[in-house]
Amino acid sequence: DAIPSADQIRITTSLKSQRGSVWTKTKSIFEYWEVEVTFRVTGRGRIGADGLAIWFTEEQGLEGPVFGAADKWNGVGIFFDSFDNDGKKNNPGVIVVGNNGKLLYDHQNDGSTQALASCQRDFRNKPYPVRVKITYYQKTLTVLINNGFTPDKEDYEFCAKVEDMVLPSQGYFGISAATGGLADDHDVLSFLTFQLTEPGKEVPTPDAEIPQKDKEKYQEEFEHFQQELDKKKEEFQKEHPDVQGQPGKTACPFFLSADDLFETVSDRELRQIFEGQNRIHLEIKQLNRQLDMILDEQRRYVSAVTDEIAKRGAGVPGQQGQVSQQDIETVVKNQEEVIRQVNEIRNSMSDALRLITGAQHPGSAAGVYETTQHFNDIKEHLHVVKRDIEHLVQRNMPSGEKVKCPDLPPFPSCLSTVHFFIFVAVQTVLFIGYIMYR
Repeated sequence: DAIPSADQIRITTSLKSQRGSVWTKTKSIFEYWEVEVTFRVTGRGRIGADGLAIWFTEEQGLEGPVFGAADKWNGVGIFFDSFDNDGKKNNPGVIVVGNNGKLLYDHQNDGSTQALASCQRDFRNKPYPVRVKITYYQKTLTVLINNGFTPDKEDYEFCAKVEDMVLPSQGYFGISAATGGLADDHDVLSFLTFQLTEPGKEVPTPDAEIPQKDKEKYQEEFEHFQQELDKKKEEFQKEHPDVQGQPGKTACPFFLSADDLFETVSDRELRQIFEGQNRIHLEIKQLNRQLDMILDEQRRYVSAVTDEIAKRGAGVPGQQGQVSQQDIETVVKNQEEVIRQVNEIRNSMSDALRLITGAQHPGSAAGVYETTQHFNDIKEHLHVVKRDIEHLVQRNMPSGEKVKCPDLPPFPSCLSTVHFFIFVAVQTVLFIGYIMYR
């Protein structure tokens, strides 16, 4: 059921019980490879089906029940599953499933019993095409995904990784899709294949991979397809003469009226809201990365303090060593409290990010209100964390009565007072800017 065109291939249309696929005609002889796929999955419903699959198999896949391709394949399939068959509310998701030619795919459980790796990503109805980068290098398969919220082509997020994976040395690349009771349009905009070579190895010339006769044959097939497409366009123009020559319209099955060329007030407001939410989304993602770095440094600091306690606690006898150990344990507890507070901030950021993602669709006034309320909660929570940290700092101020903690090797200051106030100031500016924008 696949429909090719000049700029994309519609693997399946949004009709029930459709199956389609596209496969390479010659085997890939790459030992290590990388593919970059750009696709778009769109549908009118809140839930779609069935999904799309990217393949590397020893033989070309025929039509079958696994997202439009045959079962019992020998190779790997990366499945973009839209429909939640097992009712666990973990779809849409990305699943990596390997097969040696004997395995039957477990549709009822969405392949969860056979998945080598997976991640939960919503790839339906995104403002920009979704991009996927799949790398197979030294028996390690890695899947990165661009969520379609930004036009930045290199903004990939880690999705899944499978180590010690043995794939056929030669095989066919393919992409397939299928619909069921529910239906989506599955469009593929590009499928780029790259060969990866180890440093120091000689790269084979491209001319040695595809014979000249095959190149000429493919060129003739392309020209034949182009002629057929031109003929169909001419036939359509003859059958619809009333469409030709009108301003703002083109002689194509999909018409564009003159009114669609101009942006209405409501469309402009919705576009501005989306652009603002997109900027907030990027800022929160950046803050989330910074929080991950802070947590990592805090864990290192606590680990180093614990090791120092173990070393010095054994070498200092008597009451003095016991008092010093108690003070050091207090410092460790305080650091753990800071980590807990930062974890709460991170969870709040993740909740806000989910709310913003849910508010991307127009008409969701409740989602925007909940987003505003959540930013208020984040601001209050930051003030609470600020007071707690100031209290911890005051409580641990050095005094004449307390025994000083042993000198530790210098550690980078990851959560100093200056950094924290800068973080609070940036968050406050973002919050005020968002309120002013609303």
